[in-house]
Amino acid sequence: MLTDRQKEVLKIIVLEYINEARPISSSEICERLKCSSATIRSEMALLEEKGLLEKTHTSSGRVPSEKGYRYYVDNLMEIKKMSAEDMLKLQIVFKNSQMQLSDIVNESLKLISEMTNYTSIKLGVAKHDNTLKEISVVPLNQDNLTIIVVTNTGYVEHKTVNLPNVSSEDIKKTVTLINNLITGTPIDEVSAKLEYEIKPIISNYVSEHEKLYNAFYNVFNNFAANNTNVDIVGRNNLLKHKEFNSVEKISSILEKIDDDNMYDLINNIDTDNNNINIYIGKENHLDDDMTVIETNYKTDTEEGKLVVMGPKRMDYDRVVSLLEFIKENLER
Repeated sequence: MLTDRQKEVLKIIVLEYINEARPISSSEICERLKCSSATIRSEMALLEEKGLLEKTHTSSGRVPSEKGYRYYVDNLMEIKKMSAEDMLKLQIVFKNSQMQLSDIVNESLKLISEMTNYTSIKLGVAKHDNTLKEISVVPLNQDNLTIIVVTNTGYVEHKTVNLPNVSSEDIKKTVTLINNLITGTPIDEVSAKLEYEIKPIISNYVSEHEKLYNAFYNVFNNFAANNTNVDIVGRNNLLKHKEFNSVEKISSILEKIDDDNMYDLINNIDTDNNNINIYIGKENHLDDDMTVIETNYKTDTEEGKLVVMGPKRMDYDRVVSLLEFIKENLER
């Protein structure tokens, strides 16, 4: 148990270190708490004994330990109201009626990354967990069209294909055939269904059946092969923090922050609840000097996870308030 004064000392050191990125001395604290320097040094020594503070080699001041950050987050952190500037920027996105939900999520991530200088990530449902809702096509010119694939979770993927000398009527028949026969099929099984259920009968309905079959087969095959549904914004923001100024360290982290890795890394963390969850240092699977803050979101058409990652010296209360605002507005 900490005394009230020890809690205040720890809170001041955490917040000052987050802002200043330098060890905090006893003299800075006694001015604020109206105590003698000896009293504060004694309290800091006790907090160090409890493993909540650490002394650096270059200064007599103290910095928070991983345990100290955890105590602060669990017991001392006060979630601030969002600043008017932050709220206005996000409200502009959410009130834009022209934007699709996926675009709103992506724009929100960009804003978080810009406002905090951290890395923000959206993890959608893995594509192998999606089923086909429908396909549609948009003609671009006489020979080219865009095939649009929509899944049950609202994920949309499109690919432009070249189909010279194929009539619009044949294209329309093929789309109808696919929608009638394989809607509801898991995405990673669609290619097989095309081969075994569509291919044997498509020649009965359309003239250029081989061209059309190959075009749709390739689209679904590529879709299933790229199994991740990840958007990562602000990878290079990590370079702005002194904790990551080692080439070896930042290379290792950036290698992990990859579309193919993020599902395994984040899903290895126990995040079955709908709260804002904070994983500090060794609690996450990225790096001992990093913090990962994440939350799940779910709407009528889309579900996924929003993640913000940065140094342990993170502006925790601001990130939590930003994620709460975005989650609340997405699910409204």
